Amino acid sequence: MTKPGHQLDANDSLSSRSSPEKAEVLDHVDENEVKRAVLKMDLTILPIMTMLYLLSFLVCPHSPVPEYTLTLHFRTARISVNIVWLRIDFKVECSHRLRRVGNARVAGLQKGLHMTDHQYQIAVTITYVPYVLSEIPANLILRKVGPNLLMPTILTFWGIIVLAQGFVTSFRGLIATRAFLGLAEGPMLPGIVLYLSGFYTREELSLRIALFFSAASLSGAFSGLLAAAIVNMHGVGNKPAWAWIFILEGIFTIIVGLAVFFLIPATPKDSRFLSDRQKKLVAERLNRDRPAIQSLDTFSIKQVLSVLVSPHVFIAAITNFMGGVNLFGLALFLPSIVNQLGFSPNHTQLLSVGPFAVGFAVTLVTAYLSDKYKARAASIIGILLLSVAGYSLSLASPGKHASYAALYLMVPGAYAIVPIISAWFANNTEPHYRRATSIALGLGLGNCGGILSTWSYPSNEGPKYRKTTIMNLVFSLVMMVLTMINALLLIRLNRQKKERRSDILAPYASQCEPDGGLRAWNALGDRHPDFKYVI
Repeated sequence: MTKPGHQLDANDSLSSRSSPEKAEVLDHVDENEVKRAVLKMDLTILPIMTMLYLLSFLVCPHSPVPEYTLTLHFRTARISVNIVWLRIDFKVECSHRLRRVGNARVAGLQKGLHMTDHQYQIAVTITYVPYVLSEIPANLILRKVGPNLLMPTILTFWGIIVLAQGFVTSFRGLIATRAFLGLAEGPMLPGIVLYLSGFYTREELSLRIALFFSAASLSGAFSGLLAAAIVNMHGVGNKPAWAWIFILEGIFTIIVGLAVFFLIPATPKDSRFLSDRQKKLVAERLNRDRPAIQSLDTFSIKQVLSVLVSPHVFIAAITNFMGGVNLFGLALFLPSIVNQLGFSPNHTQLLSVGPFAVGFAVTLVTAYLSDKYKARAASIIGILLLSVAGYSLSLASPGKHASYAALYLMVPGAYAIVPIISAWFANNTEPHYRRATSIALGLGLGNCGGILSTWSYPSNEGPKYRKTTIMNLVFSLVMMVLTMINALLLIRLNRQKKERRSDILAPYASQCEPDGGLRAWNALGDRHPDFKYVI
């Protein structure tokens, strides 16, 4: 069992200093034994991470999505009658990005608190600022505090704020709770990616991210079903239905948060499900994959800032920003696009499911292939080809059926990139604090991309949304170019480090450690000549 209060400091990294005995562990072990150890981690860690992430979508607004939701409601209030149904039914299953505040609005939140549309807009979008601002700081303190303490604390705090929303009586009270809600949700996705990077090798990470990321698609179904049931509690305890939505889901989240304190290990060696030998196997394979993982690095603002001037991180982050524009636009507006193609509201609900189901499958398959062949750039480019084909077909198609078919290319082309590029950030930055900053920065810019997509689907341009489609097509092409450039850059950096190995290590070499040892890994991180960037 994880020790209460266990912290991850520089002297308690995922693997300790190498020793001859430890170095030989993997040399005398059956491959099936290693697979069993990895499977144990899959069965004991991934379900918990999946629950954390699913709850983040079930009870709380993701950073840019409230703006999407608001924009849709705000616009549908002004457009033709045949779209008005989206204000209510869109809550049931618009995509996996459904939010409790939207269902609460349908259940009478806005009316009950006597809010104008503008005030509702402020209440929903206020979450965004603390969401983005909390990502990097939370990732930087994750190791020091300990994920076994920080992650369940965040989830429990999160549940308390959701619960508190059920008792607000004014617009100002709602504003306060929404701001704290964003503060609690922001750290979750980058934190989970950083956490998993300490359990799995670089060639295993993409699929594991895909598994918990894809679980978010379940929240759409749960969200609508729960809201439909809870609305029937209107008047119980003199509380309106919208209040019960927050109260019950807040209580559930608090219970899960408290349980996670006893379930999540800080490191592989703290897992109560792994035997001592399996813990050694996991530590050694991580050490062989990334020697910097045992580096005795301590927090340094220099390491944090160094990420901002790392070309391969910067290029990937800009790529992820453009991907966020495509992803979040489709996540929210796809049902509106389908409806405006001329399908009935009932058919629209059903037809909106297909592209996301395909996206779910493609996400898992491409993440698996990306890990198997250790090919991040090639996988991203292949996925972007789907986007390019989809947007091109949408622009060229004369009829509604071809336009609808294009969505089966556009959605996978947007969704399947997320796990792979998230793994890319984690794969190519070391030591710990550079990796923590890189993950949070890259995913944060992806979230920021949602801001642009919020204003990219004006109803009067539907169903083709020609300007937006052209923009997304251009972004997809630019993302392909940037990914190619990044791959070439990483190949060049790998070659340069190999050629200049002696010169790079010279300042850290000693008679006892001619290659600089852990001191070199601590100072150089991913710039160490023995660290090979994943292409």
